[in-house]
Amino acid sequence: MASPTMRAGLLSTIAVVAISVAILPMAFGGLYPIDINNSHVQELARWAVSEHVKQANDGIKFNKLVSGNQRVGRLGIITFDLIIDAWNNNGKGARYEALLDKRYWWGKRTLLSFKRLA
Repeated sequence: MASPTMRAGLLSTIAVVAISVAILPMAFGGLYPIDINNSHVQELARWAVSEHVKQANDGIKFNKLVSGNQRVGRLGIITFDLIIDAWNNNGKGARYEALLDKRYWWGKRTLLSFKRLA
C-alpha cells in the first residue's frame, strides 16, 4: 500500500497533468474568445460584478455577459477580459469591462479592473 506522502505526490502529479492537458493546447499569451453561455464563465462574470460592488459600493446589478476573451498565462493563470451588461442604481443599463485573473492552481480569483465603457 502506498504511503500518504506517495499518494499526495501522485495526486499532485495527476493535477498538474490534467491542468496541462487543458491549458497547453493554447499558446501562452494568446488571446482566445470564450463561450459566453458556459456556466463557469457566467459565474465568473457574476462574481466580477459582485466583487466590484464590494469594492466600490455602487450597487450595480448583473444582467448578462455580452462577450469575452481569455489569455493563458504561466502557472495556470488565465486572465479573462469580459464585457458585461449591468444595471446601475437608477435602473439604467450600461456596459462594463471586467478584467480578472483566475489561478487554477490555488483556486483564487482576482478582480484586476472594472470600468464602465463609453
